[in-house]
Amino acid sequence: MAIKKFRPLTPGQRFKEVVSSEDITSSTPEKSLLVPIKRTGGRNSAGKMTMRYIGGGHKRMFRMIDFKRDKEGIAATVKTIEYDPNRTARIALLAYADGEKRYIIAPAGLKVGQKLMSGKNAAPEVGNALPLAEIPLGTIVHNIEMRPGQGAKLARSAGSYAQLTARDGRFAVLRMPSGELRMILTACLATIGSVSNPDHNLQVHGKAGRTRWLGRRPRNRGVAMNPVDHPMGGGEGRASGGHPRSRKGIKSKGLKTRYPKKASNKYILERKKK
Repeated sequence: MAIKKFRPLTPGQRFKEVVSSEDITSSTPEKSLLVPIKRTGGRNSAGKMTMRYIGGGHKRMFRMIDFKRDKEGIAATVKTIEYDPNRTARIALLAYADGEKRYIIAPAGLKVGQKLMSGKNAAPEVGNALPLAEIPLGTIVHNIEMRPGQGAKLARSAGSYAQLTARDGRFAVLRMPSGELRMILTACLATIGSVSNPDHNLQVHGKAGRTRWLGRRPRNRGVAMNPVDHPMGGGEGRASGGHPRSRKGIKSKGLKTRYPKKASNKYILERKKK
């Protein structure tokens, strides 16, 4: 995929760069797999704003994604590659041999008409879902479960992937997108390949309106506020604001927030690189 640039016929097009949609084969989603999304605007049930900078945005329908890939041994054919407004990756519509249709996160290189399979007897090819015990060492994977049967939780965003580096007894060792080395049970499923749309992070919206279409409202800086509104506010002239903090005074940019006695620490062999 390529980044598409525009002639500066308008101010918003001068710096605008978007990912080419040449890989998308259908603009009409599968109606049976759509559910409505209720928008909150950052408000709770009492109508109080609990999350700032949320609101507006284009109306969306949620596409139900199959993260479990639990139809083992049943062949599926890729019918379409589609855009999903709710995530950064592309999605693929699968039509199973028994007539059922499901959406999955589309891996990079997936083509319409390709046959996919899940289960321990599937071949380690792009788009197939296998237990980590059956995947060759060194393979690039995505959509990784953390507990067997739970559904994929890791490496699901555009362009992300993990690498299977070793196996030790009941556990497989994976290098995560963050660089962290982590042990995961070999009974957990993972999908072969990396996630589609790897150029997503190179996009430039070009104008404030495109960000508003995504449901994001303007975000004002803490240093521009008054002391009563933010710990970094106030001061004569353009003060730096001191050490970066959140509105509640919690330090950011370096403060470790992970609980030091978290039970899953024993599964982390090497922390992510700073």
